[in-house]
Amino acid sequence: MLWIVLGYLSGSWLAAVSVCRWAGVADPRFCGSCNPGFSNVLRLYGPRLAAATLALDALKAVPVVLAAKWLALPIMWQGLVGLTVLLGHSFPLWYGFRGGKAVASAFGVLLVLVPSVALLSAAIWALMAWRLGTAALASVASALLAPLLCAWLAPAYTGVVGGFSLLVLARHMLNIRRWRQGEEPPLRK
Repeated sequence: MLWIVLGYLSGSWLAAVSVCRWAGVADPRFCGSCNPGFSNVLRLYGPRLAAATLALDALKAVPVVLAAKWLALPIMWQGLVGLTVLLGHSFPLWYGFRGGKAVASAFGVLLVLVPSVALLSAAIWALMAWRLGTAALASVASALLAPLLCAWLAPAYTGVVGGFSLLVLARHMLNIRRWRQGEEPPLRK
C-alpha cells in the first residue's frame, strides 16, 4: 500500500505548473488548452519550457517505479505502482483533481519497466507528431501501439502496458472528438 500512495504522490506533482512558475510565466492550467502538459506549454511558451516539462514529468515517475522493480515486486504490482503515478498526474489532489494527460509520465514509467517499448513508443510519438502536427493524435497512436510492441518485446508486461494505454486513451477522448470536428489545435502555431 505504501508504494501505491508514493506512486500517486509522486505523480501528482505537475511539472508544467512549477516550470512555468520558475520561468515567471502564466500557469498553463489557465491558458491555451488549459492542460498542464508538454504540448500546451510548447504552444504557449516554446520548446525550452516544454522540454523541461517533458523531462520532469517523465523523471518524477522513475524513483518509485524503479524502487518497485528493484524490490522485485510482482509485475502486476510494479504496474499498479506505475498506474498510480499516472493517476496522480491525471487527477492530482493538490490541483482539484485537474491534471494532465499522463503521456510524459507514462514514458517515465515505461522507461523503467520496459525501456525498449518506451523508446519505440517515443519514436512513434515523435514521427506522428511531426507528420500529423498534433500531439494528441501522436499520443493516441503511440498508446495504441505500445501494448503491441510490448507483446513482441516484453510479453510479461503486456497487460500492465495495456492498462497504461487505456488511461492515456481515455484522457484523450476530448482531443479525438475535436480532431474529428477539425478543431484540434496544432502542436506548434
